[in-house]
Amino acid sequence: MKRLLIALCAISIFACKQEPKIDYAILTGKVENTKITKAMLNGSDFKTEIAINEDGTFSDTLQIPENGFYTLSIGREYTPMYLSTGDHLNVAIDAKNFDDTVTYTGEGSVENNYLAAKTLNTEKAAANVVAFYSMEEAEFKTKLSELKKENEALLNGLEAADETFLATEKQNLVYDNYAMLNTYVKRHGYYTKKEDFEVSEGFIPEDLKNLSFDDANAYKSSRSYKDMAFDDALTSIFNDLGDDISSVAPEDLKGISDIKIQALKNEVVGYLSSFLVSPGNPNMEAVYNFFINNSTDEDTNKKLTETYEKNKDLVKGKPSPQFVNYENHKGGEVSLTDLKGKYVYVDVWATWCGPCIKEIPSLKEVEKKFHNENIEFVSASIDQAKDHDKWVAMVNDKDLGGLQLMADNDWKSQFVQEYAIQGIPRFILIDPDGNIVSADAPRPSNPKLIELLEEELKMQP
Repeated sequence: MKRLLIALCAISIFACKQEPKIDYAILTGKVENTKITKAMLNGSDFKTEIAINEDGTFSDTLQIPENGFYTLSIGREYTPMYLSTGDHLNVAIDAKNFDDTVTYTGEGSVENNYLAAKTLNTEKAAANVVAFYSMEEAEFKTKLSELKKENEALLNGLEAADETFLATEKQNLVYDNYAMLNTYVKRHGYYTKKEDFEVSEGFIPEDLKNLSFDDANAYKSSRSYKDMAFDDALTSIFNDLGDDISSVAPEDLKGISDIKIQALKNEVVGYLSSFLVSPGNPNMEAVYNFFINNSTDEDTNKKLTETYEKNKDLVKGKPSPQFVNYENHKGGEVSLTDLKGKYVYVDVWATWCGPCIKEIPSLKEVEKKFHNENIEFVSASIDQAKDHDKWVAMVNDKDLGGLQLMADNDWKSQFVQEYAIQGIPRFILIDPDGNIVSADAPRPSNPKLIELLEEELKMQP
């Protein structure tokens, strides 16, 4: 009998050892009033796509790397989430009134209904952004204090919530407060049209002044901390770079090496590489290698390498990609080969692009200065076909000069893609033989453009 009991215990122990460990969370839900076919769930080191059925329902088993904070995005809307292994969470959302309708049921709903309520409180407090950041300092700080107390009351009232979540979220409310104070410093002067506005002594708490962004856990858990850390890193880097970023070298980017949070470093590299790995930069290869060595994010590095490989063929002296039979505002069609024998300065723009329109007065001045020289000024709109009439009207209304052309397939035009254009305005200078002088030439508002054109055209300064 004793041997039998021992055998049964052994079987029992073995069975317990074989019980599978739950290392996943189940997320189900329904989104009303949407045609979106997929949702995205993102964490610091996690990203997955969730299919949304025709009736708006979805369901997925998520192999999350750790318990913590995530973001569920549906189209342009998003909501914060807290997920733990073992959760079986259901969410209901009406896409027409997103934040007001996010509701959770099931295991894990306590923490997530709190996050939805906190998000809604914050959104309502700052619903009128201009009025919110136009408040005087004392009134603004009172408003923030009231918002923090309201959210603290929600947090403290939770029953059976995850202890780690409670401790982390308590600190997150502090970061939320800090982030709004920082934003006030930047926006109050703009919204109140006080150009020289500076906050009074003591407005920024000492703890915020002394905050060092080296807490990787806070970066994962708090969107406010993450935004402040990103802003702080970029501010420091751009202060080192100065106004001229046309020939940035790795030694100018030493601030990136100093970033202690790898996830933040990856974000900064992803942002800066989109325009600093430029064929107009003589140090492009060195900058590319520097970024690759400082990023551990596979998606960022893949995109960065694709951009670099394209840009290698866009350096000075290489044959320019061609545009063919672009519609001419004055009638007919124009191809780049029609302009051979002249320098060609191409402005890639669109009617909806504010920075593009801001360059128009400067472009007119440059055109006027070089009117009698061997150069053609070409503006190529990448407006969609449905906005053709807007393009025609703007060219007329603003009395735009030079050759006004419309690209054949907006962003997907071969010329745009072969020049690896990801943002506009973009300016390109091509020599009389059809070779690239600069695939990322200075803007008309930049005095360096005049210098470049005078040098190329061999004009006397």
